[in-house]
Amino acid sequence: MPSALGKRQITHNYALYLAEWLKRISCQEVAEAFRTTWHHVFYSVEMAVTWSRTHQDLSGIKSIGINEIQWQKGNKYLTVVYQIDQGQKRLYWVGQHRKTKTLLYFFRWLGKERTAELQNVCSDMPTRPGGSPI
Repeated sequence: MPSALGKRQITHNYALYLAEWLKRISCQEVAEAFRTTWHHVFYSVEMAVTWSRTHQDLSGIKSIGINEIQWQKGNKYLTVVYQIDQGQKRLYWVGQHRKTKTLLYFFRWLGKERTAELQNVCSDMPTRPGGSPI
């Protein structure tokens, strides 16, 4: 298939179409509705996120919020970072766990120059004595 992506059996447009549907219903439901595999749906989302991140404008970020969300029973958390500037609210990054190391991955991704431009960092994440996240 000439319009397929590499060795994938789906086209770029079809992958974007599947990823768009995932905003409305679960991955399994998308796979069943379009008679495809869960792996094709997963790849579609991965491709859409990768494209979005490479074309994302990260200039002018002055304020960010950092929070954690529980994603499984027990102590399974994700760290989320989002822009909270006046008139500009966007999710920028999600990392697995709520550890100092996880947050360092975000700042490495953001880059030294853009990190230095930050004026406000807001978080209600619990900390250990000494200030590092739990």
